[in-house]
Amino acid sequence: MSSNSNNNNKQTFHAEISIIPVGTSSTSIGKEVTAAFDAIRTTKDIKTTKLTAMGTQIEANNMRAILNAIEAAHQAVRSTGAKRIISNIRIAERLDASRTLDDEVQSVTAKLSSS
Repeated sequence: MSSNSNNNNKQTFHAEISIIPVGTSSTSIGKEVTAAFDAIRTTKDIKTTKLTAMGTQIEANNMRAILNAIEAAHQAVRSTGAKRIISNIRIAERLDASRTLDDEVQSVTAKLSSS
């Protein structure tokens, strides 16, 4: 097995996706957020999804899964009738270790506790 293959086993991809529907008939975006979140959490190879007040955090072992989830979310929001969709996307790729979203938060929390 090549060393490149070994690195792929350690890769972790985290993304935070915030989709803003524009051109809906209401100031509420609950219907669109529900559709987007459901599409993301059912995307193949997405390991973890966390809904927050400002977006959705996702975890996967490969970039393709992240991009598929973003595309699925857009399609889901389109299907609700939104006239325009704006996305804010942040992607973090860790090459040296496989760490979960919870691992990252716990690392900071532990540092706060010891300071």
